[in-house]
Amino acid sequence: MGSSYVPMTRTEVAEHLQALTEVLVHALHATPFRTAPGYEIGARLVEAHFTGTDTLGRTVQLLGDDLLTELGVVPDELVRSRLAALQGALAAGYARALRERTLAEQEAIRAAVLDARDQAEAALRASEARFRAMFTEAAIGIGIADIEGRILDVNQALQDMLGFSVEEMRQYNIRDLMHPEDGGSVWRLYDQLTAGECDHYRAEKRFRRADGEQVWTHLTLSLVRDDHGDPQYQVAMIEDVTDRHLLQNRLRYQALHDPLTGLPNRALFLERLGRVFNNRARLRAGLCYLDLDGFKVINDSLGHDIGDQLLVEVGRRLDLSVSGEGKLVARMGGDEFVILVEGSRDTQDIVDVADRVLRELESPIRIGGHELTVSASIGIVERTLSGTTAADLMRDADITLYWAKADGKSRWALYDPDRNAKEVARFTLSATMPAALERDEFYVDYQPLVRLEDSTVVGVEALVRWQHPEFGRLAPDRFIELAEETGLIVPLGRWVLRKACEQARRWLDEFGEAAPFVSVNLAVRQSRDPELVRDVKRILDECALPPHHLQLELTESAIMGTADEPLEALRALSDMGVRIAIDDFGTGYSNLAYLKHLPVHELKIAGSFMEGLRAADEEDAVDAQIVSTLVQLAHALQLGVTAEGVETPAQAKRLHRIGCDTGQGWFFAKPMKPEEIDDLLRR
Repeated sequence: MGSSYVPMTRTEVAEHLQALTEVLVHALHATPFRTAPGYEIGARLVEAHFTGTDTLGRTVQLLGDDLLTELGVVPDELVRSRLAALQGALAAGYARALRERTLAEQEAIRAAVLDARDQAEAALRASEARFRAMFTEAAIGIGIADIEGRILDVNQALQDMLGFSVEEMRQYNIRDLMHPEDGGSVWRLYDQLTAGECDHYRAEKRFRRADGEQVWTHLTLSLVRDDHGDPQYQVAMIEDVTDRHLLQNRLRYQALHDPLTGLPNRALFLERLGRVFNNRARLRAGLCYLDLDGFKVINDSLGHDIGDQLLVEVGRRLDLSVSGEGKLVARMGGDEFVILVEGSRDTQDIVDVADRVLRELESPIRIGGHELTVSASIGIVERTLSGTTAADLMRDADITLYWAKADGKSRWALYDPDRNAKEVARFTLSATMPAALERDEFYVDYQPLVRLEDSTVVGVEALVRWQHPEFGRLAPDRFIELAEETGLIVPLGRWVLRKACEQARRWLDEFGEAAPFVSVNLAVRQSRDPELVRDVKRILDECALPPHHLQLELTESAIMGTADEPLEALRALSDMGVRIAIDDFGTGYSNLAYLKHLPVHELKIAGSFMEGLRAADEEDAVDAQIVSTLVQLAHALQLGVTAEGVETPAQAKRLHRIGCDTGQGWFFAKPMKPEEIDDLLRR
C-alpha cells in the first residue's frame, strides 16, 4: 500500500490484493506445485497499475519476511523452496508484463516521433503534446540526448530512478554514465548506433545513483533520424530491474551452493573447473578428491542429524585449512568433498594440501555430547592442463580416491598412470571374460604328474589358459582372480572340468588303464556351489569317465575353511570315487588334527619347500626336515604325496629318498598341449 497510485479506493485496493494473496497461498500448498500462479499475480499487479518504483521490491520482501508467519506455517526446506520459486515467478511475471507495457509504450513513442517528423507544422504541435504527455507520465525512465551524447531531457521516472534532477542530468554526457563493470559489448553497440549502423539495441546495464547505490536496469536505446535519414537524437528507455536481479542472484547462489555446509556444490565446482580449462591462464592444476572414512557408521548409529552436523564441521575445517587465491573447496554430495588448486607448481603442492587436510581432521569433533573422530581418504591428481580435459581430471581423481581406500584409508594416494593402465586392463579382461568363454578363447594345457619311483606319468594337472585377441596368451594369474571376483569362476571351472574329462576319456580309450587321471583345480566359490556334486556327476556320466580318473584340487586354506561347515559335497564326491587333493599344502595354518577327518586322498606339498632341495651339491636341512615330516604325516594318514616345483634331478632324487610318491615341475615337463601329452605317453 502506498507504493503506487491506482484508480481504486482503499477498500478496492485491499480487496484486490486480498484476492491475489489467496491465489498465492493456494499455489503455495497446491499439489502438484506450479509456479504459473506467480506469473499471473505479477501480470495482474501491472494490469492494475501497481507500477511504482518500490512496488515489486516491497512485495517480494513482504512475502519473504511475513507470509509464512501470517499463515502460521512452520518453515521447512520444501515450503521455503516453493515460496522462493513463487517469488521468482511473481517477479518474472511482473517484469514480463511491465516489459510488454514498456515495449508498447516504446512503439507508441517511436510512432509518435516518426509521425511528428512527417506531419505538417500544425500536426507537429499536437504530436508534441501527446509525446510530452507520454514522456512525462510513463512508468519507466526516458531520456533524450543529441547524437554527440549530450543529455537534453529526462522524465520524472528517470530522475527518481537515478536520484538526479533534470538540470543535473543535462550536465552529463551519456558516456559519463558508463559503469566500471559494464560489458564491452554495451558500448560497442552504442558506437554502432551513434554511427547510424543500427537503429536500436537492448542491454542489461548498471547505473550509479546520486547516493552512491547501484541500480540494475533494462536499457533500450533507439536512434531518431532526421528527414534525410541522418542520426539526430537518441532516446533511452530505462526499466529498473534491481529487485529482479537481486532475486536472480539469490536463486543462483542457492542453485550453486550446498544448503547444508554453505560450500560451493558440484555444479559450481564443475563450472569453475571448466573455466580453468577454457582460459588455461594457469599452466597446471590439481585436485584432491576426499571421502570420509566410516561416515556411514556414524550416520546409521547416531542419526542423520549428528551426521549433518559432522559434515558442517568438516566443511568448515576444510574451508579454513585450504583458503587462498586459486583454491576452491566444494561438497560433491554425501560425504565427498573436492579441493581444486589452480596454478600448482608441482605435485608436492597438492600433497601438502592433502597432508594439511588430514592433520586438520585428526582432532576430535564434539557434537551433541558425542566426541567423534573422523578420517578421510584422498585421491590426488596434479598435472599440466595441456593434453587433458576436466573430465579426465575428475575421472582420475575418483579412481585414485578408491586406491586410497583400498590401501587402508586415512591416507592419500597419488595418481599413477601405470597403475591405472593395469586397472583398466583388469577391467577390460573382467568385462570381456563372459564373451570370451562363449567364443572359446579359453583352452587347457596339461602338466604331467610323474611317479618318482619309475618316472611313469600317472596323472596330469589341467591348467586353463586364455588366448586373448588383444593381450595374447594369458596365464591363470592374470584372470583367475578376476573370475572369482565376478563370479565367472563357476561357469569357467565347469567348462575346464568338462574339457579335462573329455580329454581323459580320449586317453582312456587309447591307453586303457595306463591312461593318466586328470587333476582339476577347484576354486573356493566353486566348492561352495550347491550344484557342484550334480555338475561333476553329470559331466562324468556324459563323458563316460570312471570317477577315479578325476582328481579335484582345493587349496589348503579353502578346504580347511570348511572345518566348521558341512562337508557333504566333498564327502559325496569322495564316496562317488572322485579323488580329492589339497594343493599348496604347508602354506596355510591347518588344523592337522582335523586333517584325518577330511575326505582327502592326496597332499600336494607347496613348491616353496622345494627350493632348499634344488641345489646339486647340498640340501637345506630345514626344508628337507619339513618335507620329510609332511610326507610322514601324509603316509600316516594313508594319503599320497605329490611334490610341486621339481626343477632339477637332485630335487627329484632327494624327494624320492624322502618318500614322496609323485612329482610335478619343469624337470619332468612344462604344461603342454594334449597332443604333446599323447607323444609323452606313447614314449
